Amino acid sequence: MAGPRSPILNVMSGAAKRVGRLLVRDFGEVEKLQVSIKGPADFVSSADRKADQVLRELLGKARPGWGFLTEEGVEVKGSDADNRWIIDPLDGTTNFLHGLPHFCISIAHQRGTEIVAGLVYDPLRDESFVAEKGAGAYLNDQRLRVSARRTLAESVLATGIPTIRGAETIMPFMKQLAMVTGKVSAIRRFGSAALDLAYVAAGRYDGYWETDLKSWDIAAGLVLVREAGGFVTDLDGAGTMLDSGNVLATNPDLHRPMLDLLKRAKKLPDWPETGL
Repeated sequence: MAGPRSPILNVMSGAAKRVGRLLVRDFGEVEKLQVSIKGPADFVSSADRKADQVLRELLGKARPGWGFLTEEGVEVKGSDADNRWIIDPLDGTTNFLHGLPHFCISIAHQRGTEIVAGLVYDPLRDESFVAEKGAGAYLNDQRLRVSARRTLAESVLATGIPTIRGAETIMPFMKQLAMVTGKVSAIRRFGSAALDLAYVAAGRYDGYWETDLKSWDIAAGLVLVREAGGFVTDLDGAGTMLDSGNVLATNPDLHRPMLDLLKRAKKLPDWPETGL
């Protein structure tokens, strides 16, 4: 069982639970709007903005001097130059928009250039994934460990499909998918990068890779995976994840084999012209 949580994790957890209740209520409204003529898009935009506002108010009250980096790409400087929150009040917006019950709140504490604490909260399942540097990772009160599978052939991986259209973004992903698919048991695409990383930390996925992400998509998940005993790098094995937006997270046994596959994928020939 987990010991007492630190003040920072308590602040994160309280804020996430409060915003989670708002999102669960609004999600019920979105499901009703699916059958309306107007549709749910405007409502979801409003729900997202409201969640962002409440989250910033709660975190700002708890740590008044800290800055923010938010999902909107807005950077708010604080009087404390060493600490800031990196937040995504609704990761999995497209799922939320379509009434798919897979989304979360992501909060990370960045000290200097390092992510030192993270929380990913799934309000529909009431699952709170938390981690702090040097203190381990937990799902609610249970200690998390990455999976123990040692071969790609028995592994289930997660990924994300690039949302920017065009051959220059789709083709590299398609080559990665072609290279990896035949080597693993299965690949999943659920539409929330923060939950994908949390699921790696929990051993539900054996690994996860994606490109062109934003720092608020992955910041909390990075510390979760590391504190659960996993490896996280960019797709070249370096530590540029927050800057490049490219991430590979696995258990220790699968990291090198996955890096090798993704590097080999770059050498595959492009498909013939398809109109992308």
